[in-house]
Order: sequence, then C-alpha cells, then structure tokens
Amino acid sequence: MPKAGSYQTEAIIIKKTKLGEADRILTFYTPDLGKVQGVAKGVRKPKSKMSGHLELLTYSKVLLTKGRGSLDTITGCQAVESFLPLKSDLDLCACALYATELVNQFGVERQENRHLFNLLLELMQALSNIPVGSLETAGRLASDGLLRYFEVHLLEAVGYRPQLQQCVSCRLSLPPASINYFSISAGGVVCSMCKPKLTFTYTVSPPVIDALRILQDGGWPSTAQINSDPRLRRELEMLLRNYLRFILERDIRCTTWLDVLRHDSQSRLDSN
Repeated sequence: MPKAGSYQTEAIIIKKTKLGEADRILTFYTPDLGKVQGVAKGVRKPKSKMSGHLELLTYSKVLLTKGRGSLDTITGCQAVESFLPLKSDLDLCACALYATELVNQFGVERQENRHLFNLLLELMQALSNIPVGSLETAGRLASDGLLRYFEVHLLEAVGYRPQLQQCVSCRLSLPPASINYFSISAGGVVCSMCKPKLTFTYTVSPPVIDALRILQDGGWPSTAQINSDPRLRRELEMLLRNYLRFILERDIRCTTWLDVLRHDSQSRLDSN
C-alpha cells in the first residue's frame, strides 16, 4: 500500500527529458489523473532497476511521491506491456510517437480523461499487431487507418468532435454525392451557400466525408472499410492534420517524420 503522500497509477510513458547527469523527467498519461510528470532519479545510470520499466511507449504501473510543485518523484514502477514491436520497427515507432505527441499536446495535467487513455492504449496494441516490416504493403493501409481512427476519436475525447451530418452554419443536411466543404475554424462540414461566410474552409470530396462518418460512428474494425485509394487517404489525412494543427495553434512535429518515412517506403517500392 502506498505511504502517505504517495500514490500509484497505471500510466503510458509519452515523453522523456534528460535532467542533470543521471535523472530524467517523464511525462505519463494516466486513466484517472490525466497528464502527470515525475522525476526518475538515477534512471539513466547503467545499473538502474527502473530504466526498463520507464521506457518511452511503455505501459506501466508507477508509484509516485507528491512533490512541492507539479513534479512528483517516481519511487517504484513495473512494466505491464512493453510494446516491443513499436520499438523495433521505425515505421510503427513513428506512428506511436505521433499519437503520443497528440496526447501530450491535448492532454490536460491532473484532469481525468479515461476515454483518451483507453484510446491511446488500444492504438498501441493495434499497431503492435501489425507484422513488423509490412508497412510498405498492406501494413501501410492498416497503420494509416488506425491513425485516422485515433485522430477522429481523439477530437471527440477532447471536445472537438467535428460536425459531419449537417452544415455547421445553417444546420441543413448536406445533399448526397455533392462537393461540400469543411471549415476547420467552425469545426465541421459546410454547404456551398454558407462557404463564403466562414474562414479556413477546404473543398472536400464525398468519399472523404463518407470515410470520416464511418470512422466517427464505428469501432476500430471500421478502419477496414476505408477506401484504399492513395489520393483519398492522403486527402483524409491532410484534412485531419490541418484541423488538429488549427486547434493546437502549432505544428505537429512527428508529421515530418511520418512523411519522410512514407516517401522512403514509396521510393523503395518504385525501385523494385
């Protein structure tokens, strides 16, 4: 049982920062406390018993002692799931780090969001089930679908669920099989009549709207229903990426890494 002033929590390690010569500041995302930061003293020493349990992209049980400020001290830890496939494959690792960057940016310190914690945990488990080294073929489609599902449901978990069923301005249903628009400033689809009234509006093809609706209303298996056409998948990705960037008011750093890896993978395929 934790001592007075201490507490135990499940946590996913989403960020790590060096501190001094041997310590490290770790950022956790937890089911009951939201985002929490703690200092792991001596964890960078070769003989540290905690280092293997506090690696990035690890799901652990952590014992912390409350500090005077927002930074607590880690006094014990036990890995629950290490997600080794994510750490042994560059493409899978990039996907997972992209997700943890979003959780770090959207997560609120000391504010419970169990939905977001479960979403991240389920994504890491699903990515770990993709065969290592397969992301140049079917695995690429699977990982892209998983990330799009994660983005759509992260938006819902943090209060930015996009309106996809009717015009976000006039509230009228969108006509079927027509060109519509998505306003990232208003947070939803827009009809052609209301487009001039809103800013940051993008043209959106009907298949992208359909894909967003499938992802929004379905579970993880709904990712298999997304059209495999590369142009549609790229349009869907860029729409969500721009919406996330607009909300955060900053770039998402891991997107650069994801794009480089995709380009390298495509170059290898083209050369075969």
